[in-house]
Amino acid sequence: MPDPRELVAELYADFASELADAARPIIAPRFRQPLEVEAKQDGSPVTIADREAEQALRGMIEQRHPQHGIIGEEFEDVRTDAEWVWALDPIDGTGAFISGVPTFATLIALLHEGSPVLGIIDQPVLRERWIGAIFEGAPHRAEFAANGAIHQIHTSSTENLTKATGFATTPAMFRGDAADAWKRLAGRLGRVRYGIDAYAYGLLAMGRIDLVCEAQLKPWDYLALAPIVRAAGGEISDWEGEPLTASSGDRVLAAADRPLHRAALEVLRDGGRER
Repeated sequence: MPDPRELVAELYADFASELADAARPIIAPRFRQPLEVEAKQDGSPVTIADREAEQALRGMIEQRHPQHGIIGEEFEDVRTDAEWVWALDPIDGTGAFISGVPTFATLIALLHEGSPVLGIIDQPVLRERWIGAIFEGAPHRAEFAANGAIHQIHTSSTENLTKATGFATTPAMFRGDAADAWKRLAGRLGRVRYGIDAYAYGLLAMGRIDLVCEAQLKPWDYLALAPIVRAAGGEISDWEGEPLTASSGDRVLAAADRPLHRAALEVLRDGGRER
């Protein structure tokens, strides 16, 4: 007999895909179209597409699972102490969206008792989607869907920093001690690239790149990424090596495997050793 908890996990995964499907027709038609861009209190940009997409997703959750909590970028959190909590970022990479760069993504996460167990990265213009699920603490599902096909994905086997390709959204996100730590790590990596926001974590999950290191993130920026990276065989944590939760800090490190993650953590902390 199937484990009923596993059936629940699959039910929620299907619903998360419905949420991503609902966001696409709200966001995609506005891509590379005239848009009014507002600045939020923290200086980050927001558009009507961000707000309407999140409103739509919140409405679906309230209708289907009214007992679940919701954490979102554009509106107030509700029922954050619930057993199941959704984390929503309708457009991660709004700067890319308003610039006409198709590397922004809709991020959807589901937390169980505070830990992310399900995540979706959806690129609504390219119609690409990554989904990852963790069941009972172990990888359960790691897939990439595009062009009508679904592919099982896995991270690379790169273990050496000097052979790794690493990404960050922008060097400007590292300030103070974080800037020093990133400079050390970037100097050890074989190749460093910037940009593409959450899209980089999808590429990491499918083995195209090896490491992503970032700072100044919010929970909705990283909660969806954790199950995808972990389910695909990678490691992801804060800069202290602790698992990501809704109360984690703003610094995230993701790597293709445990040895690479451990080596990068050592460099971020104190310079590490040559590898």
